[in-house]
Amino acid sequence: MIIPPYLKKGDRIGIVAPARKVSSEEMAFAFDQIKSWGFEPVPAPHLYHQSNQFSGTDEQRAEDMNFFLGDHSIRAVIAARGGYGCLRIVDDIAWDLLLDDPKWICGYSDVTVFHNHLLAWGMASVHGTMPINFHKNEEATRSLHDLLTGMVPEYSTPIHKFNVPGNAHGMLIGGNLSLMYAMIGSTSFPLVDGCILFLEDLDEYLYHIDRMMISLKRAGVLSRLSGIMVGGMSDMKDNTIPFGKAAEEIIYDSVKEYNYPVCFDFPAGHIDRNLALMIGAEVSLSVGAGGAKLRYASPF
Repeated sequence: MIIPPYLKKGDRIGIVAPARKVSSEEMAFAFDQIKSWGFEPVPAPHLYHQSNQFSGTDEQRAEDMNFFLGDHSIRAVIAARGGYGCLRIVDDIAWDLLLDDPKWICGYSDVTVFHNHLLAWGMASVHGTMPINFHKNEEATRSLHDLLTGMVPEYSTPIHKFNVPGNAHGMLIGGNLSLMYAMIGSTSFPLVDGCILFLEDLDEYLYHIDRMMISLKRAGVLSRLSGIMVGGMSDMKDNTIPFGKAAEEIIYDSVKEYNYPVCFDFPAGHIDRNLALMIGAEVSLSVGAGGAKLRYASPF
């Protein structure tokens, strides 16, 4: 797996909106924050364009990604926000440019498409908070800075009633459950054998969570993993006739038959404390009576 060079003072960071539209007012805090770290934020040419809910047309958004991938002075590309749109342009992006000039691709939510597509190119990336959320949680924003500058973390989570104890080692994959579900059967869906799958989601009906987990199971994904980490399952919705289970229990029921560790309430996803994760990295997951620990293999 290719680990892009860590950032150093003076490096330039491209800010792109590959999905939903953003405004300059929404980006102001993040641009100041990036400058305070000693980096130069560079807005994409179409960053503030609009095409209905999107930040410009599909062609413009793909062009912005390619613009930064081809610019050797840009050392990281951070998605300004998520929403919907990355799946529409993933096949129009010149990912091969990263082979000659590896750089960090960062974001979460809809950017899950990019993270997992990059695994086929052998490229690690960062699942972490995005500029539109930089003001929400200092720890989350700092964790993005730390990972991008080579301060690889170790994370601990508390006890959860659905945790499944055990130890696992493997490549970290995943992100937003809805996007993982949407990528099944495509070239963007990663090879899962022996991997540790991270899942999170937002604003979904509980029966949708059940349907997506069953689909992953039927596709043979869940049986081939070495472990699962479940992050925020935020603002879930239910029908008038209740589904009868919370999202965490639905996921637990889908994987309890497998002999690997599972941890819940991992601090990442559509939550304020959205700590940065390196997708594509080799990690170890330990789940026990005292909670769970995630460690990165070294060296990096």
